Amino acid sequence: MSLDLPSKIINGHVETLLPYFFRPVLKQPYQRERITTPDDDFLDLDWLKGGHSKLLIISHGLESSSHAKYVQGIANLFKNNDYDVLAWNYRGCSGEINRTSKYYHSGATYDLETVMSHVQDSADYQSIYLVGFSLGGNLTLKYAGEQSTSISPLIKGVCAFSTPCDLRSSSHQLATGFNKVYTQNFVKSLKQKVLAKETLLRSEGFDVDAMMGLKNLPDFDDVFTGPLHGFKDADDYYQQCSSLPFIESIAVPTLLVNAVNDPFLSLECYPYEMVKHCKQVTFEAPMHGGHVGFYQRSKGSVMWSEWRALQFFKDEK
Repeated sequence: MSLDLPSKIINGHVETLLPYFFRPVLKQPYQRERITTPDDDFLDLDWLKGGHSKLLIISHGLESSSHAKYVQGIANLFKNNDYDVLAWNYRGCSGEINRTSKYYHSGATYDLETVMSHVQDSADYQSIYLVGFSLGGNLTLKYAGEQSTSISPLIKGVCAFSTPCDLRSSSHQLATGFNKVYTQNFVKSLKQKVLAKETLLRSEGFDVDAMMGLKNLPDFDDVFTGPLHGFKDADDYYQQCSSLPFIESIAVPTLLVNAVNDPFLSLECYPYEMVKHCKQVTFEAPMHGGHVGFYQRSKGSVMWSEWRALQFFKDEK
């Protein structure tokens, strides 16, 4: 299958926003399953089951969910190409607040491992493929790198799109220029989740009032995300959770795609030189695509990224 590159639509911001607002997507008939985590929290898994031998596991982006257009879009394409699909929701992202004070973060691979363990214990798939978008791309790459040669032999391939693999620089990138508009929406949503657990967080010593005054992601990660999840501060969180240092350890066929005009990503998120030494990792940087956009005129409502993932996994059989 030969693919044209993503289409140019004015600039990276338009290529990001156009699919987000105007893409038509058929809502998927998910079957929801709730599983318990080792720390007595829960994760909601949304399934599309068709009795196939192959499974696609989708990891979504920051403040997103299994119902995002890009998640349902790739789920629909793979469902129609003989895959079962599992779109899992991070803690607090499924429409119901989770039980513990923890939420999710860019390096929370323990939750992806919980999902993987559940799938292997409860189902009988012959092959599993992982795909992640944005934060989910970082999470997926970090997971694959951490597992390295010990990764489940069922996992046959990994794809990551629009991935901020260097968290520190990409977080600061989001605090500049027009990106502040995206940041405001992210921070507003995150603050609402803080308020939903206000009593619990105050009991654990967090200054909820101070959090309400934060305006960008680096500050929010410094005061909240980092300390809540066991990191000293934002820099410690970014250093330990960026997937970039883990890429060289990945031991399964992996595709990383970051559009050159992605407004969310810093230069550090384009590891051209590193991947030259990575036998299993392919890096592609199309000129256009924006952030989790990748619109392609010739493909209509199916995004280029979705076709590219399907093609990559077929090639790696």
